[in-house]
Amino acid sequence: MFDKRNRFRAEAEARGVPSADVDRWLGAARPCATLASRGDGPVVGRFGGPVALPTDVPELPEQMHLVATLDLGALPADAMGLPLPSDGLLLLFARLHLDDVPGGASGRVVYVPAGMPVEERSVGHGYEAAELRLAYDFSLPDNEVIIDPVAHPHAGELRQAWSEVRQQDWRLLGGSHLQVDGYSTDPYGEDDPITASALLAARRAGEPASGRADPWERPRSEDWALLAQWHGVGLVDGDVYWTIARKDVAARRFDRAAVLGFFEGPG
Repeated sequence: MFDKRNRFRAEAEARGVPSADVDRWLGAARPCATLASRGDGPVVGRFGGPVALPTDVPELPEQMHLVATLDLGALPADAMGLPLPSDGLLLLFARLHLDDVPGGASGRVVYVPAGMPVEERSVGHGYEAAELRLAYDFSLPDNEVIIDPVAHPHAGELRQAWSEVRQQDWRLLGGSHLQVDGYSTDPYGEDDPITASALLAARRAGEPASGRADPWERPRSEDWALLAQWHGVGLVDGDVYWTIARKDVAARRFDRAAVLGFFEGPG
């Protein structure tokens, strides 16, 4: 990660950003885990099935697929900031809605505690099958709506520098990958799926929306977070986001997670 920070610093300073501003931007860095099939890190999950769920979990809607299964016992707590359970499995389901549903995707998150009886279900198991290997990583803000341009006059150059470093790493990963925790990203960097999820949840509950979380402030329990982002979706060019309130992670209420998608078109 130190190499990545140094590469980001070099890219930013090459664009004329003062060192103090680079330091301040790095102060907003958040840990995340990058999970991909390439690499030499430990296996912490897999893309695809089989789909084994507790007996009390209702049948899933048609065309909803299991994208990935995370082995929480193998996923180190220090790789992320979210207080995920220390054991059991986390199953990430999604259905892509390329044209007909606002938000682009729907889905579920199912937590299966270690030792809980399960039964195999006849559910589609994703768009690819492969091991997921862990790489410790970090992310930086790259969503226009959460950045104050007055407070950060070099935000444009800093975001360009981060985009260049991020793309370099993504090319090395090849294919699709998952990011657990950290900031969300999209090809345009305008809106923020995490913020959008918080606004939708408040609207559905008939409650006033809380202000957008400042990247430079300590996260609050009521703030929403990125549980996982699937980048490089198998059949289309885009991303799927599983988001959740931090307090719901602590309470193990993964049934309250939201799923959004962003797609640019056929792959």
